Amino acid sequence: MSLRIYGNRLLRTPGGLDTRPTLGRVRTAVFGRWHGRVEGCRWLDLCAGAGTMGAEALARGAAEAVGIEQAAGVARIAAANWDKIAPGRGTVYKTDALTGIARLGRQGRVFDLIYFDPPYRGELYLPVLEAVGARRLLEAGGELAAEHSEALPDLPEVTGSLVRLDRRVYGGTVVSYYGFLVEAEASNS
Repeated sequence: MSLRIYGNRLLRTPGGLDTRPTLGRVRTAVFGRWHGRVEGCRWLDLCAGAGTMGAEALARGAAEAVGIEQAAGVARIAAANWDKIAPGRGTVYKTDALTGIARLGRQGRVFDLIYFDPPYRGELYLPVLEAVGARRLLEAGGELAAEHSEALPDLPEVTGSLVRLDRRVYGGTVVSYYGFLVEAEASNS
C-alpha cells in the first residue's frame, strides 16, 4: 500500500489496520498552520507509524526528523520512507514513546515541532504530553500537535507545563496544539 505527500512523492505504508496514516486534509491543515516554520526545523514524530508526517516535514525542508515507533516492521518502513525523501536527515528509533522521550531528554535534544499520533484507543496522551513538557523536548516557541479522535474524551487545556493553544476538528479527527504554559501566558500579557 502507498500514499502521496507534498511534491507528489509516493510513500510506502504497512498493510492492515494497525497503522492509520494521517488523513491528507489533516496533513494539509497542520502544514498550513506551520507554514514558514517547517523549513530548517528540528521535527519529532512520536508514534511515527510509516513516517508520513515526518516525510512530509522533510519534503518541505525540515533540517532533521526524529521518529519514535514501537513496531519494528513499521519503524523500518518509516526509516526507508525518510531515506527516500531526504537521505541522512531522518532517524527512526524502534521503541515505545515514553522510552524514546526519556532517551531524547537524556541526550539534551529539543525540537521546534512535534507531531504526536498514537493509536486513538491508547492511553498514551496524558503521559506523553507530560513527559514532553517535563523533559523540555519542545524548543521555546515551538509547538506540539496531538492528533486524536473526536469520539474520545477531549485532551486537557493544561497538562504539566504545556497549555493547549488551539483545537481544530476535521470530521472525526481532532488536532490539539500545545506550547509551554509560561510562553502562552507571556504572549497573552
